[in-house]
Amino acid sequence: MEEKLYLLYFAGILALGISAQWLSWRLRLPSILLLLAFGFLASFLPQNPDEMIGREVLFPIVSLSVAVILFEGGMSLRFAELREVGPALGGLVTIGALIVWGLASLAAYFVVGFSPAIAAVVGAIVVVTGPTVVGPLLSHIRPSRKIGSLAKWEGIVIDPIGAVLAVLVFEFIMKTGEGATWVTPLWSIAMTILVGVVLGVLTAYMMIFSLKSYWIPDFLHNAFILAVLLLVFAASNYIQSESGLLTVTVLGLLMANQKQIPVRHIFEFKENLRVLLISCLFIVLAARIPLSTLIEVGWVGLLFVALLIVVVRPASVFLSTFGSGLNWREKTFLCFMAPRGIVAAAVGSIFSFELTHHAENLDLKQIGSLNEGELVVPVVFMVIVGTVTFYGLTAAPVSRWLGLASPAPQGVLIAGADRWIRELAVMIKNAGFHVVLVDTNFRNITAARMQGLSAQCASILSDFVSEELNLGGVGRLLAATPNDEVNSLACMEFTHLFGRKEVFQLSPWDSGSGKRQSVSDHLRGRVIFGHGLDFYKIARRVTAGAQFKKTSITEEFTYHDFQQTHGESATLLFVITETNRLRMVTADDSFVPKAGQTIIALIDARPEPIKLPPKSDGDGDSSPPEESPAKPAESS
Repeated sequence: MEEKLYLLYFAGILALGISAQWLSWRLRLPSILLLLAFGFLASFLPQNPDEMIGREVLFPIVSLSVAVILFEGGMSLRFAELREVGPALGGLVTIGALIVWGLASLAAYFVVGFSPAIAAVVGAIVVVTGPTVVGPLLSHIRPSRKIGSLAKWEGIVIDPIGAVLAVLVFEFIMKTGEGATWVTPLWSIAMTILVGVVLGVLTAYMMIFSLKSYWIPDFLHNAFILAVLLLVFAASNYIQSESGLLTVTVLGLLMANQKQIPVRHIFEFKENLRVLLISCLFIVLAARIPLSTLIEVGWVGLLFVALLIVVVRPASVFLSTFGSGLNWREKTFLCFMAPRGIVAAAVGSIFSFELTHHAENLDLKQIGSLNEGELVVPVVFMVIVGTVTFYGLTAAPVSRWLGLASPAPQGVLIAGADRWIRELAVMIKNAGFHVVLVDTNFRNITAARMQGLSAQCASILSDFVSEELNLGGVGRLLAATPNDEVNSLACMEFTHLFGRKEVFQLSPWDSGSGKRQSVSDHLRGRVIFGHGLDFYKIARRVTAGAQFKKTSITEEFTYHDFQQTHGESATLLFVITETNRLRMVTADDSFVPKAGQTIIALIDARPEPIKLPPKSDGDGDSSPPEESPAKPAESS
């Protein structure tokens, strides 16, 4: 019976975590909120995670999971982004981190009632933000490239800094009675940086060399890198406490920025693994805290969270970025981008256990029914819940108010800039949507720019487009080049950015050819406009006089009336909804536009009527001229 209980418990944790992720996606809420809510509900179960898993096993699992998460975060960073954000980033992760530590420690001392030593540890723990919460927020908001890159870099780099700072403070207060001086933390900082950087660089070189030399078969790539990643993390922590976080961050950063081997498949594997780990970790860690404990912390914890949001974060941002070149809008946005995530939860849980374990040596005092060590976890979790709730609900509207992001990006990135594509892009732009064209033909790009369109001369498959091009306000891809294989590759390339739902391509020329078709169905994006309506068929229709037209659908002029007016010559392309959203009409779409919506369609030109010569009789009288429609030429 006990074995079945364990089986049900672990399966239930995973099910709860994935359910929370799905609900957050449906409700457009930060996933961490629902994960924490489910975790707090799980705290009512008869067995808590400490009893089911055991602290001796739970905390190493948490540490290894955090290593995977930070490695995946490091792989999302690009050195090219540092050209714009370098000075501001340096200030945020150094001066800004120290300001947060100092002010948060003061708040923990005066508001919560911690002793100075424990307050310093808590202040160090809440320095971290984390990729687990910053990344999803940025994906939801889609701010301008510069400020988005800065927030992403800060959220990842600050994690090992905050964790190491907490370790240094803890070690210092533990050795205070042994005559510790400021030399001790300085030596620890130097050793942490040395061990983290050296091991990270050496491991990255070993991985790259092994994969480049084909020593590792393809089916073992992900497993090999995961095993090496966890091993080097554990070894780094063994040599120098908490240096492993820096090691895996450096490792991920170097793997992402090298050009010798492809790493997209590795990144995708770690991204999927991260979702599973986060889903389980938040449930388990939150389930360790009874709701009664959070209630006992009460208004004191809420005031501490409010000070972090209203005072500490703005002070750190504006003081640390002085002279960095950021304008007030960008600095204000950063003030709304400091949610705490899994690293804060993990580090807080570990240090709470260590502080409680050394309670007698540290002479911890009682605050209510808990000692200081036990109080660390509920305070940290209140910070996580409070900051995620506040920033998750306010960051998006604030970014739009500041003009740094657009709500639910409706813009279109179009691969291709031929004549008919430019005409369509002008129509979309005039309808109020952002359009970016990318083409390798400079003449097409020049013509597009002369028409007032945003256009770049580059391959849609190049790193420049995915890493350098400003895609703020763009939320989907339309691959419309004459090459069906390039269109399919473009959709595969941008699926990770826009999602499979928002990548579209024209119908291939050999659509419906079965197994002999040039590109398999599973390698394509969503076919737009209609099956069989490929690049050249649209081009021929436009050359023959077809035009892109925008028509409003009303109660008086329905879509049925539109179809009767134009017949089969009209091809529905886009629909602008009542809420000003751009809907791409796919080949399998059965959507019927309704009153209040606007459609964009390709309508063939009507042939000019043929004027017949007047009929004459023997008297010379002529009858009125008759008009006879010309018979359309049959297409070959």
